[in-house]
Amino acid sequence: MDINVTFRRMEADDVLRDYVKEKIIRLKKYANKVIEVNVILSIEKHRNITEIILSADKTRLTSKEETDDMYRSIDSAVDKVERQLKKYREKLTDHKSHTNELTWRNEEISSQSLKDEKVPQVIKTDKFFVKPMTLEEATMQMDLSDNNFLVFIEAKSEKVEVIYRRNDGNYGLIELIQKEGI
Repeated sequence: MDINVTFRRMEADDVLRDYVKEKIIRLKKYANKVIEVNVILSIEKHRNITEIILSADKTRLTSKEETDDMYRSIDSAVDKVERQLKKYREKLTDHKSHTNELTWRNEEISSQSLKDEKVPQVIKTDKFFVKPMTLEEATMQMDLSDNNFLVFIEAKSEKVEVIYRRNDGNYGLIELIQKEGI
């Protein structure tokens, strides 16, 4: 874990730096891969400000606290990040526990086969577990992953839906409906 402590409008203090590192290290148990933690300590007039920016598991958490005592400010900011990490971890484990046997296959077709032959060939098959979740949870999953789409079962209606990342940065939703009489 990489912990960077920055002092603004105050002198660098090794005792304060060690206190911050001691508090931040306890956050490691809540995140599998903590990449970097930036802590900014500053003083503005009579306010002691602590800002924490934590990058872990494809997410970024921040907290900012102002108090009249720097140690209390550090404690409050660390506690806030700890609560955010717990909540984030609960959401991830909740998503993983709702797996379903229905799978989605992603098939890629070779462009070379389109040029050479009239019949395209399936050259790669991926299997995805389709999970029941709400649209908000699916949006969060898209934010956490670098995939361009996500197939899921809408928790309330139990219908298969596809959320995809649009070129403008927004998301699109495809709702699958079955034609009557089929």
